[in-house]
Amino acid sequence: MEIAILNTAGKETGRSIELVDSIYAVEPSDHAIYLDVKQYLANQRQGTHKSKERGEITGSTRKLKRQKGTGTARAGSIKSPIFRGGGRAFGPQPRNYGFKLNKKLKALARKSALTYKAKSNDIVVMEDFNFEAPKTKEFVAIQNNLAVADKKSLIVLSEANKNIYLSSRNLQNAEVVTASELSTYKIMHAKKVVLVESSVKAMEEMFKI
Repeated sequence: MEIAILNTAGKETGRSIELVDSIYAVEPSDHAIYLDVKQYLANQRQGTHKSKERGEITGSTRKLKRQKGTGTARAGSIKSPIFRGGGRAFGPQPRNYGFKLNKKLKALARKSALTYKAKSNDIVVMEDFNFEAPKTKEFVAIQNNLAVADKKSLIVLSEANKNIYLSSRNLQNAEVVTASELSTYKIMHAKKVVLVESSVKAMEEMFKI
């Protein structure tokens, strides 16, 4: 799949780059995408929820009433879950919601997500660029030139660039990541995926092509 390389003005540079079929034209696996997105969202959960059980409640240990003769159910502790102010039975406890996925499955999920974006022509490749200092106005100008300013866009760099990252940080519809940080969730969440020229090679290396 050949795709034209655009410059920061949104014009074609006259050069093109090949998006290899083994990444951008695989047989997509919806289930792999589901599992990878599920794992990503599970890892975002803090899992710090906690309720007190009856043994953790502060209260008297006196028996509430005599065992027999009251005509009602026997009761020994005011900390019992059946009483207001008592402990919670089977309440939430701190836990880790993460789960393991195989590397090959996660790679298939990212390739499947990129394949869907390629099929819908939602991948843009532009030449490498840089800012001398963080400038959100210049970043927005590039977005407008690429016609992605009004869409949720994901800009993929080959390596971390502090000035580009800081220029985009305050924009709601833009996110800048490196090729190694690319996740299935971020690909599917974005309407447009903008790859800088060097990130295409970086992703091929990442997928061991």
